[in-house]
Amino acid sequence: RRPSHRITTNAKRSTMMASVSSTAAAAAIICLASFADPSLAFTSSSPNPLSKNHDAATRQQQSPGCLKMSSDASDLLYQEQEKLIVSRGELEEELMKGAASPLAANKVKVRGAGKAGGFGGGSSSRKTSPAALKAEGKAHAKVLKRDGVVRIDNVLSSEQADKMREYVLSLREKSMEEVLAGKVTSIQRFANVLLRKDRCDLTMPLGKDDIIADSLNEVIRESAAAQTIKSILGKGAVLYELSCLISDPGSQRQNMHPDTPFLEGKGPVLYTCFIALQDIQLDMGPTTWLPGTHTAEAHDAFQDGFSSGGKESRKDELIRTRPAVLGVLPKGCCAIFDSRCLHCGTANRSSDESRALFYFSFKNPQVGYPGNPASIRPEIGNAQISMEDLEDDLALYSRGKGHPLIDRIGESLR
Repeated sequence: RRPSHRITTNAKRSTMMASVSSTAAAAAIICLASFADPSLAFTSSSPNPLSKNHDAATRQQQSPGCLKMSSDASDLLYQEQEKLIVSRGELEEELMKGAASPLAANKVKVRGAGKAGGFGGGSSSRKTSPAALKAEGKAHAKVLKRDGVVRIDNVLSSEQADKMREYVLSLREKSMEEVLAGKVTSIQRFANVLLRKDRCDLTMPLGKDDIIADSLNEVIRESAAAQTIKSILGKGAVLYELSCLISDPGSQRQNMHPDTPFLEGKGPVLYTCFIALQDIQLDMGPTTWLPGTHTAEAHDAFQDGFSSGGKESRKDELIRTRPAVLGVLPKGCCAIFDSRCLHCGTANRSSDESRALFYFSFKNPQVGYPGNPASIRPEIGNAQISMEDLEDDLALYSRGKGHPLIDRIGESLR
């Protein structure tokens, strides 16, 4: 837990700087989001297909001098604004120094569940009954509604996690090659992402490769992850995101943020399930959450970045004093969180370990646009797949009868 001692003079100076930087960083995030370039998906070590040095002939065809100047100016503006965000992230890290503890697994004992409630520990041969998964999901949902985040272990087998990690890393290279060759635009393979250095958000081509359906079948039908979300949003919850976050060594710490705003009278709008495709160590940039910040009160304080007279802002006080948890997840385990819960990805300071998180989000069917662009192939998002329909399709697939819904979506992918 975070110490509650009085702030020293140096700490006051640091928090005053953080408050000033908070306003600038927030403005920078808004500006960056307003012109976010699809090429942000590319790592610093990879050629950027939309940079001024790439494919001069194509750029010349697309735009004469003035557009190139505008693009160069945008690149410079992005770099300056990114510096503000990185600086703010460093200050927030100082505010939270030594305050976070590992996100602990929520232990649930349910009759009919296998050892550890899922895969791992040699228990994958023992299936968990649907009734037991439903009961387990309800128990996890209580914690999720209270804290805004819950950890569920063994939702994906170790073997499948290894296969999925190998697949997404290979898919990233293939996707980058397709964009560089001009076969597709980068937004058709990567979602927009801020702090582009050594970080990408790779959207999944559901229906093209069965490994994605295999992974979803384990997580959604053979673990309590989907039941946890369904017990809150109902069987009509809509698949809103399907992607993989990859942060390589050198990726910077993000600013604390919610994925969606708090909407009065709307309740939860989106739940996201992060699944670790490898053991996530402390130096690999695990996600940090501030449990309990999915409320109107927390969002009101978070929006108040003003400070004066040496007094820290309500925002900085919230970040400094709220107990935090770190997503140091074992392979195959997941964290499900309310999109309104404050969180951030931390810096990957490992020497050679990339962190890959396979993830999906389901949206409240009573809510239209939740306030956050979806990381999903547009053809999949436009299909408006419900939790129930996806479960039914995966059930057919698990019985060797194919997956007609997923196949139709796969045929539409570009």
